[in-house]
Amino acid sequence: MSQVLQLKITLDGIKPSIWRKIQIDDSINFKKLHKIIQIVMGWEDYHLYNFEIDKDTSIEASQCSEDQFAVDSILSGFRAKRKEYKDNETQVSDFLKEEKQKILYTYDFGDTWEHIIKVEKILPKESGKKYPICISGKRACPPEDCGGPWGYDELLEILEDPEHPEYEERIEEWLGKDFDPEAFDLDKINKKLKNIRYGRVQV
Repeated sequence: MSQVLQLKITLDGIKPSIWRKIQIDDSINFKKLHKIIQIVMGWEDYHLYNFEIDKDTSIEASQCSEDQFAVDSILSGFRAKRKEYKDNETQVSDFLKEEKQKILYTYDFGDTWEHIIKVEKILPKESGKKYPICISGKRACPPEDCGGPWGYDELLEILEDPEHPEYEERIEEWLGKDFDPEAFDLDKINKKLKNIRYGRVQV
């Protein structure tokens, strides 16, 4: 019988922390977990990703991509040493079994956004409650393709200084002056998660 996992997802390398707490049915596959993470964090699902269970085991994206060959070439030596599973064929419950367990989710192998996923609680399902659900979080997701944690730090510095020589190009023309790094809208996230619950997102 499936259970509920309460997960805390923290974007590594960012201070103050950007994080979300979610509850999911552990019978879903890792591809669906990827879709959930994209929604709750605020990513746009443009890039490849994987889950690292430990140094010897990974869950790889099943989707095709024009970048796949290049990524495979770069990682082929490392991948030869570990067991790989496809995200659409592997249930979360196959690997997430204990409280305090941690795994790594990496999104975009260029910017390398690494997310630490921690199992905070394993709970029984509540009657009438729908999963997945986001229960809390802090701070806005960085914009796509901003250069990873280092690039995002630089972007925030420019955002705070309208006199910066790159302010017009990087903020006014690309990011937008209204970007708020502290923004977090729980209701908006949970409305989007309804698309997962009711099968409106292809997984």
